[in-house]
Amino acid sequence: MADPLTMLGQADFSARVQDMHKDYVLGGETVRALRGVTFDVPTGDYISIMGSSGSGKSTLLNLLGCLDRPTSGRFLLGGDDVSRFSDDELAEIRAKRIGFVFQSYNLLPALSVLENIEVPLYYSGRRTPRARRQCLELAEKVGLGDRLDHRPAQLSGGQQQRVAIARSLVNDPRFILADEPTGNLDSTTTCEILELLGGLSSEGRTIILVTHEHDVAEQTQRTIVLRDGKILSDERRR
Repeated sequence: MADPLTMLGQADFSARVQDMHKDYVLGGETVRALRGVTFDVPTGDYISIMGSSGSGKSTLLNLLGCLDRPTSGRFLLGGDDVSRFSDDELAEIRAKRIGFVFQSYNLLPALSVLENIEVPLYYSGRRTPRARRQCLELAEKVGLGDRLDHRPAQLSGGQQQRVAIARSLVNDPRFILADEPTGNLDSTTTCEILELLGGLSSEGRTIILVTHEHDVAEQTQRTIVLRDGKILSDERRR
């Protein structure tokens, strides 16, 4: 089996969604969550996805994160059609090349800041002194170098989200997916988190975030709006 990480590489982490459809069968009825979605994501793009409830935002994010497969159509990362990869290959890509940031932070309450950042190392088998130093550097990068021994309950919402962002960077992903990353935060903390994400984008990482807030979307380079599983608009600001 070819190594998906070698296939995808680090230099090119563009993405292409081609005529993607996703259907679910619920209670004997077929729900068409996505209906022929097509768009390109150049390496380093910073995109927000908007739409009302049921528009297909979460479904699309799950497909982009290799958490699900399309019913039809293709999803390419770095030129390779990952929708045809095996489950093991997809798991490898999720673990080592895609970073996830969630609205609810998903931190482990019994672990410290540093230990939460280190969690991906347990799954990748990279618990080495060098990897720990990297985690310490990431904690500093997100402004939590003085909170390493704190538990999540001792942190503000913004600090918890910073831990989640640092954790998402442990395996140096080029592709970061954020699901309502500022949904639980006040306006001041929202600006701080968006500034942090913007800095990651300027480093050349591809970032796609789902949001229902227009002021959040306006901080990204481009906004894709979904309605009834289709792209209603695709606007680039810069």
